[in-house]
Amino acid sequence: MTTGQPAPGRKGVLVVGDLVTDVLVVHVGSLAVGSDTDARITVGGGGQAANTAAWLAQAEAQAGAGPDARGQAEDESGGGEGGGVTLIAATGDDHAGRERIAELLAAGVRCAVRAHPGVPTGSVVVLSSTGERTMITDRGAALLLDPADVTAAVKTAHDASHLHLSGYPLLHAGSRPGGLAALAAAAERGLTTSVDAASAEPLRQLGAEVFLDLVRGTDLLLCNADEAAVLAGAGTAEEQSARLARSARNVVVKLGADGAVWRGEDGLLRLIGGVRVPVIDPTGAGDAFAAGLLRAWCSGAGPQAALEAGAALGAAAVQTLGARPAV
Repeated sequence: MTTGQPAPGRKGVLVVGDLVTDVLVVHVGSLAVGSDTDARITVGGGGQAANTAAWLAQAEAQAGAGPDARGQAEDESGGGEGGGVTLIAATGDDHAGRERIAELLAAGVRCAVRAHPGVPTGSVVVLSSTGERTMITDRGAALLLDPADVTAAVKTAHDASHLHLSGYPLLHAGSRPGGLAALAAAAERGLTTSVDAASAEPLRQLGAEVFLDLVRGTDLLLCNADEAAVLAGAGTAEEQSARLARSARNVVVKLGADGAVWRGEDGLLRLIGGVRVPVIDPTGAGDAFAAGLLRAWCSGAGPQAALEAGAALGAAAVQTLGARPAV
């Protein structure tokens, strides 16, 4: 049983989930179906878990508490000691997978990543326009997140205080055992846990009750407005957070430019307004929000301060191109 907030004496954060290649397509106006649409196209690292880890590492480095701008490669299923940020994930044993790991190491993220021969690293085509994005996904090796690898990595991360799980592993049968193993290993070690609900359409396909049963008892559940509607039904964010609080000790509903709400285990509701900034690309903004919030919360901040930190980092993310901070 955890106390509901990470232990301040331990600094490390474990992030479990997806590491993929993003093909980001930024276009203006509607797609000309059956013809050509001008766009700016870039290729780089993506994946909700990996993005969150990268933003966390940047926040740690800026605070002077993280690695010295270099990550630390781990043995295939190893964890890593000390503070900082560790990503636990799966890629293909291919050029793309090696590039994705190298990017994270350069960003200061430790990597406990299994490379699977014969399976490609996952890829996502992200169509981004006017503040919205649509994703076309091939999860690839991300579906092979192995429970034994995850458990070993969690058990050997001795200074970790918190485990953050991207919801994507829970949404697919192949990776679900790995996601559940992460939560179980964290509970065994007494780590606090958070889960990001990931994406509305896969949640809809899995079913709200199934997903909420999988994450029941987690210390913090994060979802955006679309995900909250799937999981809690229609209503205001305040109403939805109250329903979701039956499944998690704390619930955050992100409202994009309109801010966010936090429903605490004390039953109190905290609100924050949106940070108005010019939007270049919304890709990864929710992951940055989660990272800012988690970094503050894991450092002992209360819900209001954690929301403000999340909003600040999310606002920074939408002003850059791509899902990650610049290295």
